[in-house]
Amino acid sequence: MSDDRDVELVGGVERREIVLVEPDPAWPARFARERERIAAALGPVAVRVDHVGSTSVPGLAAKPIVDIDVSVPDVEDEDAYLPALLAAGYLLRVREPGHRLVRTPDLGVHVHVCSAGSDWERLHLLFRDRLRHDADDRAAYAALKRELAAREWPSMNHYAEAKGELIAEITARAEAWASATGWRVADADHGPS
Repeated sequence: MSDDRDVELVGGVERREIVLVEPDPAWPARFARERERIAAALGPVAVRVDHVGSTSVPGLAAKPIVDIDVSVPDVEDEDAYLPALLAAGYLLRVREPGHRLVRTPDLGVHVHVCSAGSDWERLHLLFRDRLRHDADDRAAYAALKRELAAREWPSMNHYAEAKGELIAEITARAEAWASATGWRVADADHGPS
């Protein structure tokens, strides 16, 4: 995790209401459209394009924001991908070591750019696959999200940080599950959930 001083929030801190909605069957289709848009913009620079976050887990309530991980050869080499994503209509929101975030102007899609083979890539995919696989972890995560969404937060980042302890617990179980099953990033599903 990077130090907050290493995080640049383009446009500053935003206060947004945290709203959870029931699973929407349109989320995988929105991901598929955005994946095509990203692939067209980046070509082979996009090593992987994966649906991640709560909208990628069937049956899980979520903020109506489709999260996408895009793995590139080197996230720090912004010239290789950022101008193309901006030209495709995405807006830069976050710049931090090992991660960039661009999003759609309607705020309905967040694209997380990371380096292929990085911990960022692996942990997002492992966490997603664990939630898809384990009903108890999925239920615990859903319950916490509902509890937290009922509170007022100064920013979405504060809401995300409040999930940290449970995310760490689920990640520990996910690591054990990955070891027991032989799960690897290469086996993670690229396509719509």
